[in-house]
Amino acid sequence: MPIKELTKAEEQVMQLLWQLNEAIVKDILELMPEPKPAYNTVSTVVRVLEGKGFINHKAYGNSHVYFPIITEAAYKKFTFDKMMTNYFSNSYESLVSFIANEKKLDLQQLEELTKIIENLKQKNK
Repeated sequence: MPIKELTKAEEQVMQLLWQLNEAIVKDILELMPEPKPAYNTVSTVVRVLEGKGFINHKAYGNSHVYFPIITEAAYKKFTFDKMMTNYFSNSYESLVSFIANEKKLDLQQLEELTKIIENLKQKNK
């Protein structure tokens, strides 16, 4: 099943599930910032995530313990690839230029970025 894009609420719940590894809805709700959504809202988001194939559950009587199926690393890759395609035409030069200009990187940060690039070049030889 291909990875799908998450809404802000779905992503917030997934971040917490990746942190917890497994949880009941109450555990997720407890870690959410104020103002906390209603229990039913979080429960609905969890069911949607299960429908999208991001999580699964183990049933213990009437309780369901939810756990991620899609890893955080896999979702990061999906969102990064989508961003690269949609906003930077798959050009890493455009991405780095954007970051350097938008975040106004100082000389030290640019030198660190250059070192990372040089290390990657060495690894790929």
